[in-house]
Amino acid sequence: MITQINKKLILLSLTSVELQKPPLCHSISLLFYSSSRLEKPKSKSKVSVAEYLITQHQFSPEAALKAASTIAFLKSPADSSSVISFLRESGFSKTHLEDVIKRVPRILTSNLDTVLKPKFKVFQDLGFSDSDIVDIVSSDPWILWRSVDNRLAPALLVLKNILGSNARVLKALKLPGWFLKYDLEKTMMSNVEVLQSYGIKSPQIIKYIFQFPRFFVHKPESIVDVVKRVDEMGFDMKSKRFLSAIRIMTSLTVDTWERKVKLFKSLGLSEDDISAVFRRVPQVFAVSENKIKEVTELLLSTGKFDISFVVNRPELLIYSVEHRLKPRLRVMEILEKKKLLGKTPNLITICKYSKQKFAELYVIPYANDLEGSVHGKEIMIS
Repeated sequence: MITQINKKLILLSLTSVELQKPPLCHSISLLFYSSSRLEKPKSKSKVSVAEYLITQHQFSPEAALKAASTIAFLKSPADSSSVISFLRESGFSKTHLEDVIKRVPRILTSNLDTVLKPKFKVFQDLGFSDSDIVDIVSSDPWILWRSVDNRLAPALLVLKNILGSNARVLKALKLPGWFLKYDLEKTMMSNVEVLQSYGIKSPQIIKYIFQFPRFFVHKPESIVDVVKRVDEMGFDMKSKRFLSAIRIMTSLTVDTWERKVKLFKSLGLSEDDISAVFRRVPQVFAVSENKIKEVTELLLSTGKFDISFVVNRPELLIYSVEHRLKPRLRVMEILEKKKLLGKTPNLITICKYSKQKFAELYVIPYANDLEGSVHGKEIMIS
């Protein structure tokens, strides 16, 4: 709680702070240590935003000054109070209010009846609870400036139509996809229809919306083009990896894709090999060029694997060289030389094990044999 003395100092210093508009980091110190009063604004109808928020609505000095850095004065504090009262009645806590107004101070000057209430009504009409609406607005206060008829209502209807429930829509609106900024009828709905036309089922599409939200706001024509390219590479459209392949290819520019292809060719892969790698593990093409080269060179340097091994097991290209491949290859090499293994396990299996599982199977039972040959820390890092 602010003491009466500090509160007085705050109010005495607000006008000075707002006129000079210092950076926020200095504003707090000025707030508590400034004791001089500068001239009041010439217009008596204007009210200091910071003073108003602190005295009338008990905002913290930090939140008040942050809001005041964008809007210094209010012409109609009564209207602003109506806005704040409406938000409070709608379920916004003090923390919610401070956060929203800090991020979007113009809410204080917005028209309650023509700007705010219609947006809340859209959510209410679709069956969202007060707490749902608070969560949605708090996640992205700028949605209050989306057009109800042209953007907000149509986007919400598309999301509910595709996702099937308010709970899923609420979850989607909290994702960093900024869905309500887009015309979802032209982007998401069209993209979902394209994917469905290729046999991809709704549950898989919904799963991908939550995992890769930005994929669904690409221009539909770009998705269609990518689907054709993936199809030309011999991909089975019924494969669960088909949608993953489309997403990966969509995320890459043509130049990036061509550089990856060129790199694979330099490592000894043919065009058919490259297509086979992509069909087996599309995610490999999202791995950096340096990583692909480093893993391939490591496997070939052992003398035990050739390029066909890499082509048939491209998932190895995803694993960390220093934290997984090198230490585990080293352990297996020592155990093989000492003839402690009846049968050499599959490298893919070895790399898939968690660090605990790998240690239980290949480190702890052979601790004496490995001591001095492999540093324990190397083995345990995953």
